Amino acid sequence: MDSVSAPAERGLLPEDSNLVHSSVARLRLRAQTELDPLHVVHLSDGFLIKFLRARDFDVDLSLKVRLLVNYQRWRMESPEISGCLSPRSVATLLDNGYHGVLPLRDLSGSRVLVYRISRWNPKDWKAIQVFRVSLMTSEVIAMETETQQRGVKVIFDLEGWSFSHALQINPSLARKISSVLADSFPLKVKGIHLINEPMFFGPVFAMLRPFLPDKIKQRVSDLSNITVYIYIYGIYIYIYIYIYT
Repeated sequence: MDSVSAPAERGLLPEDSNLVHSSVARLRLRAQTELDPLHVVHLSDGFLIKFLRARDFDVDLSLKVRLLVNYQRWRMESPEISGCLSPRSVATLLDNGYHGVLPLRDLSGSRVLVYRISRWNPKDWKAIQVFRVSLMTSEVIAMETETQQRGVKVIFDLEGWSFSHALQINPSLARKISSVLADSFPLKVKGIHLINEPMFFGPVFAMLRPFLPDKIKQRVSDLSNITVYIYIYGIYIYIYIYIYT
């Protein structure tokens, strides 16, 4: 029998745990009866565990309140995002070094994602295409057991942010992006860190902020307790100042 009761501890349970097995069975049964049968995604153990770990094995939260229902909904209602999640569709953007996953986890075991705004040319790439990069990466790392347990932290390097970038973010897109990242994806966001933030980024973040849950708002961090990451990308070496919170 599993004796773990604290939510954070439940999220760390191994896949052969009795609680994991019973929670997967309950979530699958409810998903089969409560989700739209025309759009139900595959309900394998591995797929369902992602949603359970993201909500510390609370079946109600995993299914109805936020995650699994919302995950299904955005994929149905946002074909401009979900309809083309192939790396080939954004290959040039990836080759330019816009986005990367650091090879090392942080001290708490979280995956660390880096976005470099200077490598996004808004004349070539629309914001919705850039957003697809995040979703593609998230789908891949969400399959990692340790990432399901320890979550992700994100560094946005805003050097190079311009009015051309800002003009691509309207309230409708801001709401869609915020809802997908905050309430519709099976990953725990442990921290969001902005570096090289220009003054005129503020209005864009102010547009995103109302759509974020309080927990995420509290995890948008200023820089303190810094550690230096050296990240080799191609032939360049980038030094990122990163915090552990």
